[in-house]
Amino acid sequence: MKTGETSPWMLCTVTQVEETKQMMKMVPILITTCIPSTIIAQTTTLFIKQGTTPDRRMGPHFEIPPACLIAFVNIFMLISVVIYDRFFVPAIRHYTKNPRGISLLQRLGIGLVLHVFIMLTACFVERRRLSVARENNLLGQLDQIPLTIFILLPQFAMVGIADTFVDVARLEFFYDQAPAAMKSLGTSYFTTTQSIGNFLNSFLLSTVADLTHKHGHKSWILDNLNASHLDYYYAFLALLSAINFFCFAAAAKLYVYNVDETQINMNLDINPTSPQDNTRISQSTTQPDN
Repeated sequence: MKTGETSPWMLCTVTQVEETKQMMKMVPILITTCIPSTIIAQTTTLFIKQGTTPDRRMGPHFEIPPACLIAFVNIFMLISVVIYDRFFVPAIRHYTKNPRGISLLQRLGIGLVLHVFIMLTACFVERRRLSVARENNLLGQLDQIPLTIFILLPQFAMVGIADTFVDVARLEFFYDQAPAAMKSLGTSYFTTTQSIGNFLNSFLLSTVADLTHKHGHKSWILDNLNASHLDYYYAFLALLSAINFFCFAAAAKLYVYNVDETQINMNLDINPTSPQDNTRISQSTTQPDN
């Protein structure tokens, strides 16, 4: 390389620096939205395993497959999305003056609070299931508890409602707040939180099972759910979700929004400008710089 020349690999435009800063400042939000993915992962793991123990009969010739309970997550999510968009947003928009009704981070925060209640609900349901199992001395791995499988419905339904707040807001936030040249990277933040959450779920499950098995104690998580203590594990996840919410609240309070083009467009649709305003905007954008 000749003297005085600078390698193009060492150069970076101001725009690239600012775009990188915008992506980096979303990292705390990314980290605090991994735990919600861990909670959602329960719907396809422990919640389904729970569904194998109650009475699944509907009529004399049909039993509900436990995995079918996941359908209620999607059903309640679709219902709650419609209610949120058609009723909640127009009602709250009058007070907040925000085209979205509430900000994306506020929507995320509501979902994180719901996740605490999801795990508390699952804890109480599991305590009830274990209580009935002990009362009837049904402690074998294949013993069926005389409770309807629909006792698990509330926790699946609440996951669907929480998804309306967490998953939708999380995807919108990472996409809208990413710079125009990095929208695909912003979307990948959303999938990253899901991946980390699923790995974290496996790590927590195995770690808690090992730690609670030490010193001669019975593990909280066994193959035989009737002899396990999933209620303790669910209470632990509720506590973890609560701690994560406070971490998220701190990160959200410090976060400074970028210009949200989607929100601007929504605002223009709600409060259309007059022809004179449009003329002024057109003139200001076409006027040459001095």
